This record gives sequence, structure tokens and C-alpha cells, in this order.
Amino acid sequence: MEKVVIIGAGPAGITAGYELMKPTNTPPYDVLILEASDQIGGISRTVRHNGNRMDIGGHRFFSKDQQVLDWWDEIMPKQGSPAMDDRLLGRDVKLTPGGPDPDQVDRVMLTRNRVSRIYYRKKFFDYPVKMNWNTIKNMGFLTTANAGFSYIASAVHKLPEDSLENFYINRFGRKLYSMFFESYTEKLWGRQPNAISADWGAQRVKGLSVVAIIKDIFRKMLPGGGSGKVETSLIEEFQYPKYGPGQLWEAAADEFVRMGGVIRMGCNVVQIHTSGGAVTELVYEQDGQRHTVKADHFISSMPLKDLVAGMNDVPDNIQRIAQGLPYRDFVTVGLCVKKLGLKNETKLKTLQNIVPDCWIYVQDVGVKLGRIQIFNNWSPYMVARPEDTVWIGLEYFCDEGDQYWNMSQDQWVDFAVRELVSMGVLSGPEDVLDSHKESVKKAYPAYFDTYYEIDKLIDYLNTFKNLYCVGRNGQHRYNNMDHSMVTAFETVKNIRAGTSDKQNIWNVNTEEAYHEEK
Repeated sequence: MEKVVIIGAGPAGITAGYELMKPTNTPPYDVLILEASDQIGGISRTVRHNGNRMDIGGHRFFSKDQQVLDWWDEIMPKQGSPAMDDRLLGRDVKLTPGGPDPDQVDRVMLTRNRVSRIYYRKKFFDYPVKMNWNTIKNMGFLTTANAGFSYIASAVHKLPEDSLENFYINRFGRKLYSMFFESYTEKLWGRQPNAISADWGAQRVKGLSVVAIIKDIFRKMLPGGGSGKVETSLIEEFQYPKYGPGQLWEAAADEFVRMGGVIRMGCNVVQIHTSGGAVTELVYEQDGQRHTVKADHFISSMPLKDLVAGMNDVPDNIQRIAQGLPYRDFVTVGLCVKKLGLKNETKLKTLQNIVPDCWIYVQDVGVKLGRIQIFNNWSPYMVARPEDTVWIGLEYFCDEGDQYWNMSQDQWVDFAVRELVSMGVLSGPEDVLDSHKESVKKAYPAYFDTYYEIDKLIDYLNTFKNLYCVGRNGQHRYNNMDHSMVTAFETVKNIRAGTSDKQNIWNVNTEEAYHEEK
């Protein structure tokens, strides 16, 4: 029986393990997953705090890949069509201390309305930006006209797409870029967009433009809403696990173990030994002890920087590229509040009539806040008391070790509340009932510095016939959850076929069919 070791229990690692352990596999595999943390799901995990649950990053379950959709449905079946929050509150499992874990006994996908907007100068704009009356009213006639002429200019004179800035300007014009993309992008990456590779835009928002938005408007005017291709950024519904994304990954991990797989938590891989063009064994630390494990195949979703740092006999130039790969970290501040100061002026019905957004992009340069998640709108089951409290997550982008990363929870809460009050989201600190902070390392692989030389690093790693790099950090690619899963599908396909060509794995999310927005 061939042995496979998987590094990381995030979406890519769990998917690979589950696929390898299916009883239909011939021959069967002996599969071990090593996870450095104490939680399943990676950045797609669900954090629990005093009966409330946090989605780290916000995860819509939508994909254009049928295999991914079938896989999700296999683990967690869908529940009907979109339902109003008040209808969803007929709970069959209460979130009571000491009671049954609802993640294990109530596995179901909810269909949710996709609402994400931009909050700019205390006004809401649709995201993606739509050419409608709300946009014109909020922008004003002169600014709207300026944006229109700016877009025409960009359509006539295309800029070379050698930076993320030019990528956006070519699709939206300089005026809309400066209003709705520049500030948020700089917050997210800590760099000016003109210093970031256009590859990020090519993977995250390719296919989305003013033309795509106009096409979508006309499509919806057709009987039945039209049936043509819809850009993922314009999709209006998505699936979501009842108790957050981590529920699905924990359920898949349970099934993996039930089929005979093994997961070891708190295992930090520190060395990867290679010889003769293959990985021979790896060393991991658990509870202060070092352990060595040999295998026939190694699947890695750990950051490329850390993977290469643990390998032996790596050429100096490859080490330099790997160690120079940049990442962006972030902190999420969860606040349980009495109410929000934002009015629901939409036609969508919500509990307490709160705004219907899943998340809100904050474009204003006067605050550091990047996004606001409203967990009530992802799923009311994420909130202990959704009838009379609002549970929000505030996302702040930073770098591990900087002044923001090192702030205490009390400092973060004070900082976040002051920003929300200045934005009109909260009336004052007296509205805050509870809080929690989560810090996430290497959340976003970045597209600058030695990233421009990453092809050399990929070519080197591909020389090891039994090493497969999967997932967001495993490929240093800003993949969505479904993209990460597809890298796992392709890897398992290669292992079963006995092929050492990795091109199909690295090609995931490089074509038009694989795309989504942030």
C-alpha cells in the first residue's frame, strides 16, 4: 500500500486526503495529514466565541467547476431555495453550553443572497459598481460624467498591463479606479497598486469590467433573466454551511478519518529530506518532540517560503526567491453589538432590518479598516442571539510583527470602535457587548518582490517527482477555496495515474474559467 503524507488540513489538504481514501480507489492508500495548528480548515475555519461564530475571511460556496459543486453536496447537502432570516430561525439545535455540537448533527448548506457593497464617504455603492440611479445619485452628475469620459479614454488608449494599477484602469477608467480600487488595494497589500503584478487582477477579477457589468444589466432585462455566461463577481446567490465554512471541512475531515485516514494536529513540519529527484522523508515537531515519517508521495499546502526553507541542498538562487516571497497578514476583530448605525434602504428583508450585506468594502482612506463582515447575513446560526444582537467581523490588513499586529485585544477593540464611530457604523462604545480578536499569518500570498521570479522556483520544485504543491499558500497563488480544491483533485489524479508532470496542477486558476473576485 502506497503511503501519502499531506502537509496542512485546509481545503486543499482535506480534499486530497478525502479523495485518496475513497473506497473506489485501487490500489488503496495509507494517508496521513499533518496540521500545524489545532483547527481544521486553515483560513476557511470557523472560530467559536461565546456562542458566536466567526468566518475568517468570508467564504462564499460558489464554483463554476461541477466536480467541486458535487463534492460539497456529497459532504453537506443543500437546503432548498433562498429563505428569509426569520424563516431560518426555526432551529432544531440550540447553541447551548454542554449541549450537542450542531456542526456534527445538523450538516446542511443554506442558499444565501449575495450582497456586498462599497462604503465610501458614508454612502453605499454596489459592488461591482453598477451603472444605475443609486450610483449616479451618490457620485453626482459631474463625477459620473467624469467617470464615463475617463472610461472612454481608457478604452481608446490601453495601458500596458505591467501592473495591477494599469490592469484596473484598462477595465474601469482612471476615475473609477481612484474611487473604488486604489485605496482598498493599498490597504490590502500595503503597497501602491503600480508596484503589484497584474497577475493578481488576472486571477481575481479577470472577465469583470464596465463592459461585463453593462452586459449583465441587459441580460437581466431578458425573459427569465437571460441564460448566458455570468461573471462570478456578478452571481447573486451562493451556498453557505449552516454553522460556517469550518463546519464543512470538519465534516469532511471526520469522513476522511472514518475511511481510515489519520490526522495529527499540532504538527509543524520543519525538514524535508530529498535525494535522487524525490522527497524521501520529512521531520515534524509535536509537543516539543521531533518525528520522522517516510512516504511514497508528499502533498504540501504549507507556504512555499517555509517548504523550501526546510529542504536540503537547495541552490542559493532558489533559496533567495523563496525567502523573498511576500505575504500579507491580517487581524479580524469580532464585535457583538446592540445595533448598527447603518440604515437598510434596500428591498431585502433582514432580521432587525439591518443592512443585508455579507461584507462591506471600506474605501475611505481616513480609516485603516478594510472590510466589515456581518455574520447575521452569512447565516443567523452563526449568532447566539440574532434576534437582538449583530455580530460583525472587522478585517485589518497588516504585516506580522508590525505595530498593528502586536496590539493587544483591548487596543484593537478600542481602535476598531473609534473607527466605526467615525464612519457612522456605531453610535458609541456603549453599543459593544462582547469582542474577540483573531490574528492570521500568511493569509494572502502577495504579488511583488521575488514573486516576479516564481517560475524559476516552480520549475525547481517540479524536479521532485513525488512532491505536489497545492492550495493557496502551497502555490503562492491567491486562490479561492474551490481553486484550492481543484489543485487537490488534479494531484490525486496524477498520483493515481503515476504521472510526474505537474503542469495540470499549476494551471488551476490561470484560465478564464477559474476566476472569482476577492
